[in-house]
Amino acid sequence: MVITMVEFCPKCGLPMREVNEKGKRYLICPLCGLKKEISSNIEDKLVIKATEIDDRVIDEEAMFKNAPTIKVTCPRCNNEEAWYVTMQTRSGDEPPTRIYKCTKCGYTWREYA
Repeated sequence: MVITMVEFCPKCGLPMREVNEKGKRYLICPLCGLKKEISSNIEDKLVIKATEIDDRVIDEEAMFKNAPTIKVTCPRCNNEEAWYVTMQTRSGDEPPTRIYKCTKCGYTWREYA
């Protein structure tokens, strides 16, 4: 998985588009015409590895603050109730991931549909 970031024009705020001229790559604003050469190392800054995305920290307290409960068995303590949220953790054509937190022991686990 590769994600590239979009650079916005500092003058007018529109997304800049990439063009090639005489073997060099530039970002050009379609509105005001601001032109900026793309340096060879910019791609290293714009590419994010999938593992970096998956390792991001999620604030569990905020995530489960107003979450509903559901009857499900905790794999750690066998409690029959957990809070749950759904989140799109994979591509848009895949079903969302269910994330549970046990109301008794606080164990958190995921279920991929």
